Amino acid sequence: MENRNENGHGNSGKEIRVWCDGCYDMVHFGHANSLRQAKALGHKLVVGIHNDEDITRNKGPPVFTQEERYKMVRGIKWVDEVVEDAPYVTTLETLDKYDCDFCVHGDDITLTADGIDTYHLVKKAQRYKEVSRTAGVSTTDLVGRMLLLTKNHFKQGDQEYEVEKEARSPWTGCSQFLPTTQKIIQFSDGKPPKPTDRIVYVAGAFDLFHVGHLDFLEKAKKLGDYLIVGLHTDPVVNQYKGGNYPIMNLHERVLSVLACKYVNEVVIGAPYSVTMDLMEHFNVSVVCHGQTHIAYDVGYVDPYAIPKQMGKFMLIDSGNTITTEDIVERIIRHRLEFEQRNKKKEKKEIEVYEAMQKVKLAQKSG
Repeated sequence: MENRNENGHGNSGKEIRVWCDGCYDMVHFGHANSLRQAKALGHKLVVGIHNDEDITRNKGPPVFTQEERYKMVRGIKWVDEVVEDAPYVTTLETLDKYDCDFCVHGDDITLTADGIDTYHLVKKAQRYKEVSRTAGVSTTDLVGRMLLLTKNHFKQGDQEYEVEKEARSPWTGCSQFLPTTQKIIQFSDGKPPKPTDRIVYVAGAFDLFHVGHLDFLEKAKKLGDYLIVGLHTDPVVNQYKGGNYPIMNLHERVLSVLACKYVNEVVIGAPYSVTMDLMEHFNVSVVCHGQTHIAYDVGYVDPYAIPKQMGKFMLIDSGNTITTEDIVERIIRHRLEFEQRNKKKEKKEIEVYEAMQKVKLAQKSG
């Protein structure tokens, strides 16, 4: 292997290809952040995704199908190539087959059904690098939120999210997500539109970012050159969706949307009704909405009245009818399976973590 500078780029000018793999179930900003960090270590990022059968055998049933998961990862802006049906244990043969210099994974642990580290082969060959896991989010955590259908994940300080109190594994047990401007900057392109760009504006909750959202944003982007997504605040989303929505808070939703390759900019806490000020400020050419129901604003006001009056409103059909409610329904329908999955995963992680701590203690005392 050639020498690399601190960013992992080769000194010889050779293109460095980085390999990441995983389940990428319920793709969230934690996955995206890991992929962003991996891409920074090279030039091209290749992502291998496991099939449903392997995930079910080793981890428990995935929430999304393999086709949905393949599509979601292709939609992340730092991903250059996707390898479908990637082996669950990462081998040197896999890295060589796709001409990848090394493998990158977060600083948590991934195990097979037999409790074997899925990265033991590439670690032994020193073709493995680690990046920091994003605190405050995991697929297990999001599944837990849906199983509880509680809004406690918005509470701050000592009012902990209930599942967190029970979770003891340092990987499954999520700490509170702490949003920073730095994280938003890392996810944002930061490029303003060109004077000649046709600006497209869409708004919504974009809760539990999924393939339905992805297909809609792809369609919307095709109507112009620069896509701006307005994200409604948590109280506003709760007002029009009711129940226990949103499941992800505003900051989590901002990062999830910013990670999408079709999105250029996000308005954090956008007004529910599209105003003339907003239209003029962003020089919006067209405002779009999908096929989902449009709830009235306070006072039975049509939130899209102004763009409609301006002749700049368009309903689009992405061809994908999946909604956040459908995802929640999947979880609830298979409640026992997912509860069992979460418990099993955590038990395994705790055993490995405790064994690792014993080894560290032995090394210190030795």
